[in-house]
Amino acid sequence: MQTGAAARTKNKNKPNPLGKQKVIDYMDIKFLNRFTNDQGRILPRRITGVSAYQQRRIALAIKYARHLALMPFVAQDIS
Repeated sequence: MQTGAAARTKNKNKPNPLGKQKVIDYMDIKFLNRFTNDQGRILPRRITGVSAYQQRRIALAIKYARHLALMPFVAQDIS
């Protein structure tokens, strides 16, 4: 366990993973693909760096886009 000044160091501010985009839209497939892996799974918060509220909104938008066939449920196998 660290003590003294080492224990009091501040966390670095991470850049906002959403960028300048304020609205999470299910029609913006290029934006939503940033939050899915190559298999089509939704990436967790610890990897994307978004807040819990933003993660819920992103997951809902991805699921809605999948339901409307704008995004695939699983990636295509290219073998």
